[in-house]
Amino acid sequence: MSLQMNGKRVLVTGSGTGIGREVALEFAREGADVVVHYSHSDSGASEVAEEIRRLGRRTALLKADFTDVDQVQELGRQAVQALGGLDCLVNNAGITFNKPFLQVTKEQFDTLYSVNIRAQFFLTQIVAEDMLKHGGGTVCNITSIHGISGAPEHSVYAGTKGAIIAYTRSLAVELAHQGIRVNAIAPGWVTVENYSKCIPGFNEADARRKAAESVPLGRSGEKREIARLAVFLCSDAAAYIVGQTIVADGGTTSLMSLISDFRNASSAKFGSGYVPGV
Repeated sequence: MSLQMNGKRVLVTGSGTGIGREVALEFAREGADVVVHYSHSDSGASEVAEEIRRLGRRTALLKADFTDVDQVQELGRQAVQALGGLDCLVNNAGITFNKPFLQVTKEQFDTLYSVNIRAQFFLTQIVAEDMLKHGGGTVCNITSIHGISGAPEHSVYAGTKGAIIAYTRSLAVELAHQGIRVNAIAPGWVTVENYSKCIPGFNEADARRKAAESVPLGRSGEKREIARLAVFLCSDAAAYIVGQTIVADGGTTSLMSLISDFRNASSAKFGSGYVPGV
């Protein structure tokens, strides 16, 4: 399905690696011009920009530290200037960490909220101001199933992702009548480069086996699946979707945690004696 993004102007934050990289490339494949953003080291962002050029699309490579709101706002202004305006914003940039609740420091808490929600909020403010000048646009916020379901040692990260879901709803109903649609995506398990850095002994083969056992669909997600969803939400094909968080997790959050093995029929006989046929 072609999503007809020809000529659209897009900013994708955190687009040097992982999901953000694939989102930026998918927009370009569909005909959009894309600003590529990175926070610190280039970490592949220049390669993404070069690939976008090879696809025949315009691009710009911009740096901004998301712990500094002034830099984030300047990123928005530079992106608008680079492409002559923006039609779509994908707020992908974010960081994570895990730590027992009682050991979390104020600095760690402030860092995650600064990067994951504060920066996103004020960047969107700058971009929305531009969108209103030329009739509207779309915003797609990348959150996580951590904003919906609980996991030990992720209280800070989950809080930021839940905040994205809540502010997506409110911002959407505020801006929809002005021509700006806002939605979000909550990915489940999608294997990205950072896994190899953060998980001792991580390897793709073990990850596939684990996913087959724990995800109802029997596998983890692909980065391009999330990218295609982001492009869809920013396209005219999704024109009536407003304020929603679309969960793309292979059924992970639909599975009741009390069920130990979803692959086999249950031996339990609930209803026996009072429900016919049990």
